Amino acid sequence: MKKIFTILAAAMMAVTVMAQEEEASKPVSFAYEAGAEVVSAYIWRGQYNGSLSFQPTASVGFDALDEAIQFRAGVWASLGASDWMFKKNMNDGRGYTKFMPELDVILSFSAYGASVGMNHYYYCDGTSFFNWKSVDDIYNFGSTSTTEVWVGYNFEHFFGQNAYINWYTTIAGNDLVYGEDEFGDETYRRAWSSYLELGYSYTWENIGLTLGGELGMSPFASDLYGNSKFAVTNISVKLNKEWEVGPCTIDLFAQGSLNPDGINTQNAYISKAGDEKLYNQKLNAVIGCGFWF
Repeated sequence: MKKIFTILAAAMMAVTVMAQEEEASKPVSFAYEAGAEVVSAYIWRGQYNGSLSFQPTASVGFDALDEAIQFRAGVWASLGASDWMFKKNMNDGRGYTKFMPELDVILSFSAYGASVGMNHYYYCDGTSFFNWKSVDDIYNFGSTSTTEVWVGYNFEHFFGQNAYINWYTTIAGNDLVYGEDEFGDETYRRAWSSYLELGYSYTWENIGLTLGGELGMSPFASDLYGNSKFAVTNISVKLNKEWEVGPCTIDLFAQGSLNPDGINTQNAYISKAGDEKLYNQKLNAVIGCGFWF
């Protein structure tokens, strides 16, 4: 845990020094973005998380030094057909439904390619929004929210190539793994689930077409990603076409994702509504369209 915050502090210090050495070419400006996507499936880091979904997003912040420095605060949501979780009362045979869409809060700061941030994931099932409990409380009483911090670097600022590396670590919420405690007894403990992602994309500006790829891996045991040791959990390729329509952008995309290690069988707060077999697939594909302004 100390290593994570050491990395975050070092990154913040480095970008601050760089910012002080470069003169501002224009003042700080307000920035915002809003839009939504409709996707045929919700795929997250190699995992199938649901079927047809509507995913709106919005963020505000500021830019400085010709957008070399950026701060963003935003929200993202997913409302899908699979978010209706069907349950059955074993006593009288009657069924009922429960709606469990996802809502994320996102904070990020970037400067000259370096970036740090926080993502808070919440699944709307009636539990506390910030459910930062102890390991025992999570196991005994349940929890659906998780919080992760991340640090990354995008090489485009210096080399003109949109290649990046990001490291994510879950620091709070429902993130447990079964193993030994300090006394050698079998029990649940905090997993500190982490995810390393490498990505690259190339855009043909004249036709507005972008081809990108991602390689993701979980470095150690995690129920969140469904692995018991180091594992590659996501190899994906995405083709995206954009059109500029006045102040708006419309895009269409298709993506294929392979999870070589398998699937996440422990993520209990991902709801299932009759398409359980899809959660067991290693290979998934999604098509979608988006609208941004």
